[in-house]
Amino acid sequence: MIEKGKISAFQMSILMYPAIIATGILIIPSITAQEAGRDLWVSPIFASSLGFLTAYIAIKLHQHYPGKSVIQYSQDILGTFLGKIIGLLYIFFILHSNGIIFREYSEFIIGVFLLDTPPSLILGSMAIVCAFAVRGGLEVIARTAQIFIPIVIFLIVGMAGLIAKDLNPEYILPFLGEGIAPSLKGAKAPAAWFIQIFHISFFLPFLTNRDDGMKWSMITLIFVVLTLVTTNLMALFLFGDYVTGLLYPVMSASRYISAAGFFENLESVVMALWVVGAFVKICVFYYVTVLATAQWLNLSEYKAIALPIGFITVLFAYWSGRTFIELKDFLAMPVPIYLFTFYTVIPILLFVLSLIKKKRKG
Repeated sequence: MIEKGKISAFQMSILMYPAIIATGILIIPSITAQEAGRDLWVSPIFASSLGFLTAYIAIKLHQHYPGKSVIQYSQDILGTFLGKIIGLLYIFFILHSNGIIFREYSEFIIGVFLLDTPPSLILGSMAIVCAFAVRGGLEVIARTAQIFIPIVIFLIVGMAGLIAKDLNPEYILPFLGEGIAPSLKGAKAPAAWFIQIFHISFFLPFLTNRDDGMKWSMITLIFVVLTLVTTNLMALFLFGDYVTGLLYPVMSASRYISAAGFFENLESVVMALWVVGAFVKICVFYYVTVLATAQWLNLSEYKAIALPIGFITVLFAYWSGRTFIELKDFLAMPVPIYLFTFYTVIPILLFVLSLIKKKRKG
């Protein structure tokens, strides 16, 4: 087996939570508000249905082909030739997705804090750090997330409490004033984040307690729903209709933090917390890309290709868009369809074909 490490289902959950919400909490409120208006907080609830479906399909495929990822069992279902083509498409897709995440990370850091820093320095430094983490193996990434993510969640909840006095719940009215259609349209963007739960298909073979995979995957999605709904409500209660004009509503909200004249202007703390979450998310996508490539090439280990794939990912980050506005437009419309195809549609087709194949053999 390429990966010698083992993780628990709980550790998988700790990995997948930031892998979904790290970039989502920054951008989703603004994108969703453009479609859903004041009902932007309802959209993640609708979007979560696709996430639960995707997780269910990923786990069912794993149960049919235990010990294998989508790169491997696609060959069992479709045959070697077609399976290799699907595997190659997945590698390109995840590589491109990670390039977009790298670009989101660099645009945020440069646009909000390090205004004059060259993008190559931001991208290169994160790529090197993540490459060493990936070379350390799945257990290293999981333990890192297990240490830092609970601290991040605790501090985010604490800071949310500090701005509670500035919230105006009246902005939520009128509830569903234009019907349910705007909320459904606004669900496209968060759905693209929810279905990233499909990455569990690369972790399930390495669980020490595989029977708990379904339970912890669903728990992860429930916490993602709560996080996105809370984030959207907080942005709405603070900014009202102006939330659509903000690139980073959560970062703008952090400027409202004030307690006893001592805790003020905590943007740097918010950035530090977000960087930790972004690091875990990038590591998850990076690891999946490296593991998938090694499985597709039938390598005995994956450490040798970690650094080269990091370099390619940085190139994809540059190719993702000329400006952040262009990238945001890409995230708002083409990306949900792009991700839906690979994370949900193709797995469903593979699952149906596996059932047909199993029935014929029976």
